[in-house]
Amino acid sequence: MMALTHFDAEGNAHMVDVSDKPSTAREARATGWVKMSPETLEMITEGRAKKGDVAGVARLAGIMGAKRTSDLIPLCHPLPVTKVTVDIAPDTDLPGLIVTATVKTSGQTGVEMEALTAVSTACLTIYDMVKAAQKDMEIGGIRLLFKEGGKSGRYEAAP
Repeated sequence: MMALTHFDAEGNAHMVDVSDKPSTAREARATGWVKMSPETLEMITEGRAKKGDVAGVARLAGIMGAKRTSDLIPLCHPLPVTKVTVDIAPDTDLPGLIVTATVKTSGQTGVEMEALTAVSTACLTIYDMVKAAQKDMEIGGIRLLFKEGGKSGRYEAAP
């Protein structure tokens, strides 16, 4: 089993020292979903939500979440995020919205947590914006799809 890097020899949590690592191009992509009734999905896609453009606001929230990840995750390094995209697509088979975030940087550590935080923040924002219409929505499937760069190289999740 691989050693956990966020613990020192005595088992205490600590921030990993990345000062000797080279800066390289890093990218990560994550996904998740918000499951809802067909009626709630229709309300969102037709632009009838009382709070406004659900996907637009959730997209901005996801971008902001990626930029603030180190404020939320205790041992996460603050990174100079160079690009964040958050895509939100309706899925009538779910039914609900699929959220996908891609984050890029050039740095000494990866952006997996930023991509996962972007997805989580966007999903929570979707819930917040339409909870008056449906309180039993479900958020799930949040996972890393892809990462590239750094010592561990490339990772792609199984389809």
